[in-house]
Amino acid sequence: MEIGIGLPNAVRGVDRRGIVEWARRAERAGFSSLGTIDRIVFPNYESLIALSAAAAVTERIRLLTDILIAPLRSNTALLAKQVATLDSLSEGRMVLGISVGGRPDDYETSGVDMSRRGRIFDQQLVDMAEIWSGERGVGPVPFRGSRPQLLIGGTTAKAFERTARYADGWTTGGGGPAAVAGGRPGVLEAWHAAGRAGVPRIVALCYFGLGEGAGGQAARTLGDYYGFAGPYTQMVIDSAVTDADAVRSLLAGFQEARTDEVIFFPTSTDPGQVDLLAAVAFG
Repeated sequence: MEIGIGLPNAVRGVDRRGIVEWARRAERAGFSSLGTIDRIVFPNYESLIALSAAAAVTERIRLLTDILIAPLRSNTALLAKQVATLDSLSEGRMVLGISVGGRPDDYETSGVDMSRRGRIFDQQLVDMAEIWSGERGVGPVPFRGSRPQLLIGGTTAKAFERTARYADGWTTGGGGPAAVAGGRPGVLEAWHAAGRAGVPRIVALCYFGLGEGAGGQAARTLGDYYGFAGPYTQMVIDSAVTDADAVRSLLAGFQEARTDEVIFFPTSTDPGQVDLLAAVAFG
């Protein structure tokens, strides 16, 4: 199982150091991927731009949106061009995790009808596949000559179907090892029903903070970001791992659930968190 780390692109107060220095440290430490999460109505750094900055100061580590809310980017040709550009500049390190999201304010501010997000997303998947294959004259060509690696997020049968039809794998979002174990059979069933060879890649995310005051910092950060979610907010806060034993236990759980990669998203902008996590995860 590979271990990635999120950029603090959605932690309030993030600055250049929280992207550039963080990315350098993550690559040196041996993490497999740098991840981002996505919102519009929040003072976060936009995912593709943050990953572009990270790409410029790294050579090996993958660049993963986990996830990007695709229907908010209503110009699908532009989105496909941006992703292909980042994939080319990073020499094939781009992994596009995409889904539909669920924040009404993000959709309202973006001028996109939230009730149509599933239909918009389905058409985007078709359109992006055609663009990346060169059918519409929109370049650049992705680095390996075909589309970038693609993951679909979501926990519904429709999300599993989209994974099987269009993508290389599935990303669970939150929910811990239980979410992976619960969703994996549905993903595999859809994959085989679609006649796909091999098995889909399965990626999961979790939240972490380590060191003095980590629990309080996690509560503030996640309470801020997920404050719209009612009772679910406290569930997210409680799921964050804030000491070494909890990190090890969570890793063991994801391993047992047959997760291919887990991304630890931070609750602090301090690049020192990269080194603290590496010492536990790889020590």
